[in-house]
Amino acid sequence: MTSTESSLFTTVGPHSDPDDSEVELDCRFNEEFKFILLPVSYAVIFVLGLGLNALTIWLFLFRLRPWDATATYIFHLALSDTLYVLSLPTLVYYYAARNHWPFDTGLCKFIRFLFYWNLYCSVLFLTCISVHRYLGICHPLRVVRWVRPRLAGLLCLAVWLVVAGCLVPNLFFVTTSPKGDIILCHDTTRPEEFDHYVHFSSAIMGLLFGVPFLVTLVCYGLMARCLYRPLPGAAQSSSRLRSLRTIAVVLTVFAVCFVPFHITRTVYYMARLLEADCWVLNIVNMVYKVTRPLASANSCLDPVLYLLTGDKYRRQLRQLCRGGRPRLPTAASSLALVSLPEDSSCRWTATPQDGGLGR
Repeated sequence: MTSTESSLFTTVGPHSDPDDSEVELDCRFNEEFKFILLPVSYAVIFVLGLGLNALTIWLFLFRLRPWDATATYIFHLALSDTLYVLSLPTLVYYYAARNHWPFDTGLCKFIRFLFYWNLYCSVLFLTCISVHRYLGICHPLRVVRWVRPRLAGLLCLAVWLVVAGCLVPNLFFVTTSPKGDIILCHDTTRPEEFDHYVHFSSAIMGLLFGVPFLVTLVCYGLMARCLYRPLPGAAQSSSRLRSLRTIAVVLTVFAVCFVPFHITRTVYYMARLLEADCWVLNIVNMVYKVTRPLASANSCLDPVLYLLTGDKYRRQLRQLCRGGRPRLPTAASSLALVSLPEDSSCRWTATPQDGGLGR
């Protein structure tokens, strides 16, 4: 789910990366692994991601209506992942052809834009799910009117538009350029504008990843504290387990896909900007390129969230695999959540506005 960069330095020698530009002529990198790792990993992610997310969208459209707020967020998350994986065949060809882009500049800009649009929309949709679960578990009686499906739909629309608006400058930075017999599709920008791109990229990362990630950590920390307190009633165990599974899956997606990508990308950009020593550039360059497929893998890991946290989703999926006839749509069932009692910080209750996916 990521892209090739236009570096500030050129690697020379028989195995140099043609996507780099000149700073240190004596710095050589062997990047043959990239022309195998990226096409293969993107091809696998395309097949798995398209199959899993297309099935999810079909189930949500035809077998899981009406939606609750959580289902609304998950549908938009699956839609974002599907739009991204549809762009992967062009990147598979690009890296298999050893960084040669046979298409026009407009498609290059769109493919690079689509990567970051999906990346940050996914981050924000996961954050919406986290905040929604936190409010439902810790403050359900206070926020009943704020967790309705219609409001969730409007919030998802706002996420699409805000992320797209923030990434508009990326369309101007990204470009193609000839280099010998090949045409490069740069992920960043021209070398002379790279310092401006780093400032833009850092601001976007802080706004669309740093802040949502901190919000998610705070929400799940408060949720975990509430869920681990002793509560009466045997019927509470399934709802508590479902919420804990949500915490585990979302944090796993962040830890595996988003955090390594943003850390290594930041170090990589800084090393290029500061013209670090060749051995430093070599190590950072390799680590960053190895972590790039992990960012794409969130398109395959997100469906695990639906499978582990949605009882209705699992039932419909089992029924589909068995060839059963679809059931008539029913109103969203209630989800046991945690609310604030009069004499303690939280207790179990039910809110009819939520839980269609959870049950």
